Amino acid sequence: MPLPKAELHLHIEGTLEPELAFTLAARNGVKLRYADTDELREAYRFEDLQSFLNLYYELMTVLRTEQDFEDLANAYLTRAAAQGVRHAEIFFDPQAHLARGLDMGTVVEGLWRALGSSEENHGISTRLILCFLRDESADSALETLQAARPYLDRITGIGLDSAEVGHPPAKFREVYEAAAALGLRRVAHAGEEGPPEYITEALDLLGVERVDHGLRCMEDPALVERLVRERIPLTLCPLSNVRLRAVDTLADHPLPAMLDAGLLCTVNSDDPAYFGGYADDNFQAVRETLGLTGERLRELARNSFLASFLEDDEERRARLLAEVEAYAF
Repeated sequence: MPLPKAELHLHIEGTLEPELAFTLAARNGVKLRYADTDELREAYRFEDLQSFLNLYYELMTVLRTEQDFEDLANAYLTRAAAQGVRHAEIFFDPQAHLARGLDMGTVVEGLWRALGSSEENHGISTRLILCFLRDESADSALETLQAARPYLDRITGIGLDSAEVGHPPAKFREVYEAAAALGLRRVAHAGEEGPPEYITEALDLLGVERVDHGLRCMEDPALVERLVRERIPLTLCPLSNVRLRAVDTLADHPLPAMLDAGLLCTVNSDDPAYFGGYADDNFQAVRETLGLTGERLRELARNSFLASFLEDDEERRARLLAEVEAYAF
């Protein structure tokens, strides 16, 4: 059994495997421009973040009904359970679906049909995080938050994703203030393609409690010191970083140096269908390529539960942390 872990950086739309994409396309009468799953899988080769996003949004068109979102979430949870995931905080991108004519209820209710029983069915507790697309307007983000208000009993927090460069966190200050007033937890992608300054902005202007990616913090020693001092978790995604050219090779990844610096790092899969690996695949890749010891992997797993939004279930957090400490490599 793999090391128990929490997954804190996972886009549910990014778990759409080619086989499921074709199944849903057939169910919904959607014509894909690929002959078969092999040809589609070949398209999962990216030059940068934007080339990935183009395919990511294109394939989303197969998601039409509550059943589709339920099937997508259950497929992820089944894979995640086999990879040792015991708690998952799952991102979704409502604007991409609303723009296609779907309503918020179809997306949230569909996902919740799987997430609401995920602990019972898969042994995985879950939280749902609504992400705003940073290449859309701030007004669109505010409208999306308003559309989500009837479903806030299902939504734990908000995030910020999609194309980073040219869309600084400051753009979304108002919607983050509104979300904070509603009691929502706050995270944001920052410092993947964007500069370290975006991480600082996300902390200072958006009040984020966790930074998604954040690997470029290493370019700013004062920022590293602050992240260590304030115990701000970073949700790193090593295989994603390689596939999107944020690092040239996995051997170049700064994870060991980040751990040595005292940063509260976690390892996650991001968009695993597209980037070649789920949660434990990322753990095994950094173990083999970066030479991380079992105790370093235990630290990463421990960090994942410490960084989780489990304040409403400290008993579960304690139980999961005990499982990490008891794990025998």
